[in-house]
Amino acid sequence: MAQTITLGDVTITRIVEWEGDIAPALDVVPGSTPELWEENRSWLAPDFWDPETGLYRAHMQTWVVRSEGKTILVDTGAGNDKERPYLPVLSRLDTGFLDDLAQAGVRPEDVDYVINTHVHADHVGWNTVLADREWVPTFPNAKYLINKTDFEFWNPVNGTDRKAVAFGLPAHLGNQNMFEDSVAPVHQAGQAVLWEDAYVIDANLRLDVAPGHTPGSAVVTLRSGTDSAVFVGDMMHSPVQILDPDLHTCFDEEPKEAGATRRRVLEWAADHNSLVLPAHFPGAGAAEVRRTGSRFEIKEWAAFGPEENAAG
Repeated sequence: MAQTITLGDVTITRIVEWEGDIAPALDVVPGSTPELWEENRSWLAPDFWDPETGLYRAHMQTWVVRSEGKTILVDTGAGNDKERPYLPVLSRLDTGFLDDLAQAGVRPEDVDYVINTHVHADHVGWNTVLADREWVPTFPNAKYLINKTDFEFWNPVNGTDRKAVAFGLPAHLGNQNMFEDSVAPVHQAGQAVLWEDAYVIDANLRLDVAPGHTPGSAVVTLRSGTDSAVFVGDMMHSPVQILDPDLHTCFDEEPKEAGATRRRVLEWAADHNSLVLPAHFPGAGAAEVRRTGSRFEIKEWAAFGPEENAAG
C-alpha cells in the first residue's frame, strides 16, 4: 500500500523512524479496561496492540507535507545520538531516518518548515544533529514552528521543568536533556518561530493551539479543494481514544483539557469528513471518523500501509 497520499493539491508522505512495543496498554491508557481492548481485538491487533503480551504498539513517524511548492515536516521523531536516561527506548538511537527522507526526495536543505506539534522528546529529536560535538539544526533553511507556551514550559531557564517535577507531571523525566539538545539550538540559530494562538503557513495549512497533552500542543489543519485533514500530534496515542475521547493517556500533562480538546477536534473531523493523522498510529496510520452518539468510530482507514522498511 502507498506511503504517499494526495489531498487536493497537497501530498503527504509517511516516514517511519521507529516502531515497536512501548508499555502495557492498560498503563498507557489507564482508564481503559481489558474488555475494551478484547472487544476490539479484531482490528486493534496486531498493529496497535499485542493481545498475547498486552503491550501497546506505536510508531515514531514524520509526515512530509508538500504544499504550494514548499516542503514541510510535521514532527521530527526521536533523533539519533540523544541521551535520554529515563527513556532508554529512545536513547542513543542510530536510525536511517535521513536516508529514508532522501529516498522520499527530501534533502535537509530542501525543508522549508518544521512543525513541532508539541515539545516532547519524540517530536523534536531530528530538529538537530550532532556535528563536531555540538547540536546544530538538521534543516539549515527551515523555519521551525514551535508554540511559545510549550517553548517556555520546557525551557529550564524559566524553571517550568522544575515545576513539572514538583507537580508530578508525567512527561518530565522522559524529556530529560530534550530542550537543551533539540530545541535551544534551533532557537539560538535564529530559525525558531515562536507562535502563539494560530499560525497560517499557506492557503492550505494552518496551526492552532490544542492544549492538553502539553500546554502548547497544536493541530495542523489542511484544507485543499474538497479535501481536508488534521494532524493531531499526540492528541491521541491509540484508536481506543476515538471510541471514547474521554480516555486519556499516561503521557498527558493535563488529562481533562486533553479530553475536551480530543472531543472538539474529532467532532470537527467527523463533521468535515476529514482525515485524522495522529503521530504514533501504526498500521494504516490515519483514519476518517464518524459520530456514534457521544463517541466516535472508524469510518475508513487511510491508504498508508504497514511500513516494511522502517529505520532502526
